[in-house]
Amino acid sequence: MTAPERPRRADARRNVEGIRRAALDVFRASGLTTPLDEVARAAGVSKGTIYHRFGSRRGLIDAIVDELVAERIQGIIAAVGELADPLARFEEYLLRMWLLQYDEPAVNDVLIRALPDSEPLLSLCERAQRFALGLLRDAQRAGVVRNDLTADDLAWLILERGAIVQACAQQTREDYQRRLRFLLDGLRDNH
Repeated sequence: MTAPERPRRADARRNVEGIRRAALDVFRASGLTTPLDEVARAAGVSKGTIYHRFGSRRGLIDAIVDELVAERIQGIIAAVGELADPLARFEEYLLRMWLLQYDEPAVNDVLIRALPDSEPLLSLCERAQRFALGLLRDAQRAGVVRNDLTADDLAWLILERGAIVQACAQQTREDYQRRLRFLLDGLRDNH
């Protein structure tokens, strides 16, 4: 039998919350692979304190993943789920996810699976993929999206957009969004 966990002292709780806030800010701005030294500097603690409080980079990310990424992706799923038209749902989902990849480096890291050993991140990706597959099937049944487009194609389109975002940081959001329209137009069934 293990001893019950003692409540943390007030300064320890402040440390944990300060690290969480700093990690949210740093990861949002620079992605999940940002060195923990930057998180420690932003939190005003040592890197050792981060490891002491969270165990590892993955432990820290797992502690903030809901606030950092999950809320945004779940918000997209909820908003797109409200749309009635199958083509609008399919295209709006992809467009919003791709723009989120552009806007939030941490989300891009999640969607390209930069940290594949994080269970909460994998679960979130799987949920998003299942939702996207349902949108694809509905749009194909309605005859508005190419029938040869597969679930694997959708996964690769997300990965490819993520690589493009990382490789082409100098492009403006407006140019990026304009090019997304070309891609979306190519996914339509024009027969």
